[in-house]
Amino acid sequence: MASGYIVNRGALTLGIHCHRVCRNISLAQVRGKKRWMRAYTSLMARKLKLEGPPPPKPRSQQPHWDYHAEVRAFSVRLQENFTLDLLKTAFINPCYLQAEQERRQGLGVDPETTALVLKDNIQLSKKGAGFTKSFLTDWCRASFPSLPSEGVDSIVGHLTSSTLVAHVAKHLGIEDLTMSAECPVPDDVLHSTFMAVIGALQESSGGPQTGFFLRDFLATQLIGKDLFDMWTVVNPMGLLVEELTKRNMPLPEPRLIRSAGASTVLPLYFVGLYSDKKLLAQGPGETLVAAEEEAARVALRKLYGYTENRRPFDFSQPQQHQQPLIQSVSSN
Repeated sequence: MASGYIVNRGALTLGIHCHRVCRNISLAQVRGKKRWMRAYTSLMARKLKLEGPPPPKPRSQQPHWDYHAEVRAFSVRLQENFTLDLLKTAFINPCYLQAEQERRQGLGVDPETTALVLKDNIQLSKKGAGFTKSFLTDWCRASFPSLPSEGVDSIVGHLTSSTLVAHVAKHLGIEDLTMSAECPVPDDVLHSTFMAVIGALQESSGGPQTGFFLRDFLATQLIGKDLFDMWTVVNPMGLLVEELTKRNMPLPEPRLIRSAGASTVLPLYFVGLYSDKKLLAQGPGETLVAAEEEAARVALRKLYGYTENRRPFDFSQPQQHQQPLIQSVSSN
């Protein structure tokens, strides 16, 4: 009896001890989230809402940046043979040199000591812009021989605009390498930097290789673009009359082909243009005048060879007309 009492008491003591140990372990566990985390997160969110996001920081001021390696990688990534010194000069804008000079003078350093031995990209940018305009003009005339000079100038102006060139430059990684006084880099500075890169490529690899570069990265931006989105024509019917007169064709005659919902708030008219009893084109519109203008635009696209169902550009291989074209541009 006594031995049984001693065994039961020992088991009870052991159970109490185990319960205390487990209780101590449960109290020593670490929380998944700190108690101060919620207040800190709420404070940071409120601060972000009041002050706004932090200003952007250039890639060169962020960690793990090697400018020399990045410039060399840029040349290898595009599979172009750049002269490294010319390529580095192409990324240096005058605004960066001026801002850096003012910053160093603000530190109270001697002006002779703060002088920067760097050359800006003004000359390279002018050379690249001239070559780009000449090459794209000749390429458009070769691709669309029936297009008048006004249309060619409009297409070239669209391809060399600051917005489109800045879009291409950002996707090529030029923005991260551009030395500019502002961050993010403005479109006009990106435009001049891209043209400077073209000038550096022309001096490094010659005109033909630079022409292929422009064809691959700028001329491809015409894919999916409508002609009259780039070329603003106020009076398409008058332009169509001029084009037909030059070709000794009868003047167009507009006729209403069909209509729907004429007595509703959303009418639809289809107008066809006939020349010598042959249908030139037809176009829809909410009014007869709008339908006639759209039909005139469709007829102009057919005359100029800039239709939606035209043969696509062959960018995989150099076209036959491009070799003498590039040679004529490089000789200038």
